[in-house]
Formats: sequence, C-alpha cells, structure tokens
Amino acid sequence: MRLHYDEQTEEFRRELRAWMEANLPPSSERAERVKSSAHIPEWARVWQRKLFDNGWLVPGWPPEYGGRNATPVQQMVYFEELARLGVPRSCNPQGLSIIAPSILDWGTEEQKARYVLPTLRAEISWCLGMSEPNAGSDLAGLRTRAELHGDRFIVNGQKVWTSGAHHSDYCFCFVRTDPDASKHAGISVLIIDMKTPGILTRPIAELTDSEHADFNEVFFTDVEVPAENLVGELHHGWSVAGGSLAHERGMLWINEATGTEKILERVVTTATTPLPGGRLLADDAAFRTTVARAYMQTQALKLLGYRGFAKFAKGEKPSEHSVLKLLGSELRRGLALDVGEALGATGLDMSRHEAPSVGRGDSEAWLVHWLQSFAGTIAGGTSEIQRNIIAERVLGLPRK
Repeated sequence: MRLHYDEQTEEFRRELRAWMEANLPPSSERAERVKSSAHIPEWARVWQRKLFDNGWLVPGWPPEYGGRNATPVQQMVYFEELARLGVPRSCNPQGLSIIAPSILDWGTEEQKARYVLPTLRAEISWCLGMSEPNAGSDLAGLRTRAELHGDRFIVNGQKVWTSGAHHSDYCFCFVRTDPDASKHAGISVLIIDMKTPGILTRPIAELTDSEHADFNEVFFTDVEVPAENLVGELHHGWSVAGGSLAHERGMLWINEATGTEKILERVVTTATTPLPGGRLLADDAAFRTTVARAYMQTQALKLLGYRGFAKFAKGEKPSEHSVLKLLGSELRRGLALDVGEALGATGLDMSRHEAPSVGRGDSEAWLVHWLQSFAGTIAGGTSEIQRNIIAERVLGLPRK
C-alpha cells in the first residue's frame, strides 16, 4: 500500500512551502534562546503576526481569525510541513492551541474580542492554571478557591508545574467555586491578569537547565478577579476543561509521529559521525538493530496517527490520542537512553550538541535530552493515567 494525498492537497502543500521559504525567519533570529513557553521574543512576535496576516497561523479557522478555512486533511499537511521545517507557529503554544480556542468555544463576545485576537497576533501570552500539588493528572481534585463577593471573585490557593507563568500576561485558571459540590462539579474557569496584586510566581529550577526554567509554582493570596472574567457558566468548568484538553490532544496527531521522526534523524546523524578515536555507532550491529526497531515503531505511530485523524475528520471521537501520547513519549525517552548508553563516556560531554532540546528548538547532549524527555511522559497526562484510559475506554476493562 502506498499512502498519498490527492492533487488538490499537494497543491496546498506547494503553496505553503513556497510561502514558508519566502518568509521563514532567518536562522540567526530563531537561534535566540526562548526563556519559557510564555516568553515571546520580538522575532517570534513578528513571525506569528505574519502567519496570522497571511492566513497561515491556524489555517483551519476563518480568515478573520488567522486562517483560510482549510480542510482537515490540509491542516494535517500544514502540521507535517511545520514539523519538517522545525519552526514553531508560536512561542506560546498553550495560548494559541489551547486557550484561544477554549475562549472561542466558551467565552462571551466581549472576552473573544478582548483576548482572542491579541493572543493570535502574539500581543499577549498565557499560562494554563490546572495542576496543583494534590491534583496533577486528577484535575477534579483541585482545591484553589474562588469566592464570589459582589462583582469580584477572591482567589486563594496554589498551582504547580504552570508552564511560563513568570512570563505570562494572563492565566486561564481552573478554580473551585462550590466546595460542597461533588468532585467534578463546582469548578469554574477564570481569566486572571498575572499582574494582579496577591500573585506570586516561583520558577522551579530544572536539573538540565538552571538558567531557563519553564515550570512554576503560582500562589494566589486574596487575588481579586472581576466577575466578568468568568469563562463559561459558574460551577460548570468541568465542561470547559474537557474542551481545553481536547484542544491539547488535537496537537498530538502530528507531533507524536513527526517529532519522533526528527529525533530519529538526529540519531542517524550521531551514528554516522566519527566519535573520538574514529569509532562509528553505525558499525555496531546491536545499535543498528535499535535504530531499525525505533524506525518501525515510529512508522506504526505515524499510521496510528493517520487513523485517529481520519476518525477526527469524520466527526468521530478517536481514542488513538492516548495510545499515541503513551507510546510516543516512551519511545523517545527510551531512544534517548539507548543513544546515551551507546556513546558511553562520550555521552557525558556537554559540549556535544547533537540531540534536540525538548521544547526549546535548539540542541543538547544526548544524556541531557534523555533527562528532558521524562517531561513528555508526565505533561498532558502521565503514562500511568494514559494506561488507565486505554484500559477502560479502548480495551473495555473494568475500572477496578
């Protein structure tokens, strides 16, 4: 079987490639280190605005929101090409891919006008306030309180692992507004200005990068939030959460497979580059077997992603995203360890930048990449949670 797109879709690809080649930011600009997932350097602001103005930011959306009403298949081609180029649409992915569409789904007309277009044009950046010390993958266990007093909510509590909070303009924050309701009820969503008095962000130092922390602890102490910043209905934030997570999972169809393909290309480059003493990893039969196995697993992920996307395009609710997320993140982690172990002492040389840096677009040593890869098995739902979802929703096993 040979999978291919129709001629109309390939014409879309050619148009996209031509535009990208003519407008891609210079590599010298893209080399600037991004400090977090909410830090948008000036070159990235200009780039995102250019994508928006030309209908290439979110091509599946209407032109007034930075798109061109592209078909689902054309959108898939779009993400394939972005992955091939290795350039991000936005340096604030949660703002563009999760929060903006969530506000379009659930927000008031005033909220859409105030927040969506500035987000799409890279004029403001966001963090996502979900996880808490005792409510990570179990969002329904959150305890951060928001009490309504007249025309304002008073927020008290703590979030953790909040990516980019220290560089964000706003937080799309999930809070408990009815502590007496059942676990999944009584949750609401607030848009919180991160400059509001009473908010403390504390970056969490990373073992692999002491200078550029992305994760944060965020503390809210008697933070006043206008009632008009409520997104969706009061006490019905669980529905908003489901939509937000669906938008997050929608980012997985291409990322899991194409991201692994890009890493595999780096592995081949490392394997065919002489090491100290002239040794080549490519000469090791066991390592060649490791690469071949990873290649086959990557192709399986790609085909699984196509199948899930085909269901999504037909309006069905695919379950493949949990399998993709689980297998893709664990494949990348295992592959990074295999390369690091094959390199031996050479893998400890921090001056060798051959592996992609997770989430930052530059390169690192392979063992640093391995340490960073653990984030992929945690963020967006841990591997343990994904296995539970697969067991119950895909295999039909009982909850206990």
